[in-house]
Amino acid sequence: MKLAFSVILLLTIVTVCYASSGDVQPEYLSCVEKCTSQTSISQLPLYLRLLRWTVKQDCGYHCMQNITQYAIDNNRYIHQYHGKWPFQRFFGIQEPASVIFSILNGVMHLRYFRRLKAQVPDTYFLKKFFMVIPITGMNAWIWSTVFHVRDTPLTEKLDYFSAGLYILYGFCIVVLRIFYVRGIWAYIWTLLCASLYLGHVSYLSSMLRFDYGYNMTACIIIGTLQTSLWLIWSIIQYTKWGNEERRPFAWMVGVSVVLVTFAMCLEIFDFPPIEQILDAHSLWHAATIPLAPLFYKFLLHDSELETRATKSAKDKRSS
Repeated sequence: MKLAFSVILLLTIVTVCYASSGDVQPEYLSCVEKCTSQTSISQLPLYLRLLRWTVKQDCGYHCMQNITQYAIDNNRYIHQYHGKWPFQRFFGIQEPASVIFSILNGVMHLRYFRRLKAQVPDTYFLKKFFMVIPITGMNAWIWSTVFHVRDTPLTEKLDYFSAGLYILYGFCIVVLRIFYVRGIWAYIWTLLCASLYLGHVSYLSSMLRFDYGYNMTACIIIGTLQTSLWLIWSIIQYTKWGNEERRPFAWMVGVSVVLVTFAMCLEIFDFPPIEQILDAHSLWHAATIPLAPLFYKFLLHDSELETRATKSAKDKRSS
């Protein structure tokens, strides 16, 4: 728990820093000014114009790269620019590694969307709720991909909002599953979570300046609650401390949520990107790729056991 709140503090401090040391370097500012005065939009390659790069932004990229390469060659300090490390772009894509890892995460959710649809019995009450999990996951990773392709105020908000939805819906699901919320109460709880999300988005959208600190704190608190509930429940179920049938597969959900938390902690070890491609943030995205299957495999095992238990209970009542 202390670790999670340390991450809250660190990430909040990092994300609210709108300006970076590289932005105010005289050599950077003069380079951008000179380049901008000598370049027109028609000189930019078509792929840059399609991705809505402006002359000033393109000049900023080249000036940043020149200064960074000089710093690397002379073992000098590498600066951040506009809140980001200097990455080598690829055909206008700002963070290629994060784009690739985001796509792979999305593919994992798509794969298990199909498996949930095919393998979870239609009679299982939570199936319709479970099916939304990979949908919110794919949505989150699609906008993560878009954001890392091209960082703009709009794509940044869509990335944050979709990630927030995925986190909050995960909390919604853990309450439904662990506390056996059924019938009309399941829909009331889901509507309450939806209302909280709409309020969250409305608040952030109404701000003149995006409240990074509030957004990050809200997401981490909800994520911590979700992780704690799954972890406690998985230990109880795996060790058979409760009255229910032991679930030997319960470790899957406990391990998956803990490892996701540890993967997030990669952000603590912030460092200049290796070969100007791989940084801590992209490695965080890479680390989550194998963790989604572990969580979905738990859902498949759990829904099978729950369906079997429900059928057995009905058979006993009818006999």
